[in-house]
Amino acid sequence: MQEVLENSLSKILRYPIKIYGCGRTDAGVHASQYFFHIDVEQKWDFDLFFRWNRILPDDIAIFDIIPVEAQPHARFDAVLRTYDYFIHTYKDPFLSESSALYLLPELNLYEMKKAVMLLPKYSDYRAYCKSPDKNEHNICYVSSAALFTNISGNRIRFQISSNRFLGRMIRILTRKLVEIGNGALSVDEFESHLITKKTPALILPAHPQGLYLSKVTYPFLDLPVKSEFRSDTNLWNEV
Repeated sequence: MQEVLENSLSKILRYPIKIYGCGRTDAGVHASQYFFHIDVEQKWDFDLFFRWNRILPDDIAIFDIIPVEAQPHARFDAVLRTYDYFIHTYKDPFLSESSALYLLPELNLYEMKKAVMLLPKYSDYRAYCKSPDKNEHNICYVSSAALFTNISGNRIRFQISSNRFLGRMIRILTRKLVEIGNGALSVDEFESHLITKKTPALILPAHPQGLYLSKVTYPFLDLPVKSEFRSDTNLWNEV
């Protein structure tokens, strides 16, 4: 995405543009709200919003262009990030690019919920990170975590908010939640790794296409989410 945005904007402004995003995502991961900042040489005198959206591919949209003062940084100044992970337990071609398929129709949602409720109680997520030794530290202040399902119980949404996240952390946590729901892992075993900070013997991330960066908050900017999938109360009920 970054390359597409940089190339398209450089073409419009007719000089090289570097984009500084609010974070990095794995290939296949989505973002319904994403911020980045750019430094421009001079103010444009045309409708950049319209022209930029016109040449971008269908899967990338610019929602707002916001002038800022001083030197705020899209990544380092963010104070809260919210992700949603979507799972469906039946094969549906219409969901294949926007939700992760796990053919496990008998997932124990209440056991999964117990594990989700533990997450704000811990701050060191070394055990559930792809490469913890590469980080300066592994502290993440999870402010909220919740599990939702539809009426039929065959679509699941895991939502988590924190000041920061480690590499593959959410996808690894989601995979562990699926293992708990399937009976392959107990809640006590899940929590023991948070307590001891020891990485599980088997640590695999969930599929990337189920993950969405859905909201980013700054001390000076807190915009509502334009996409409606997070707030569709007709579909999602908290477990």
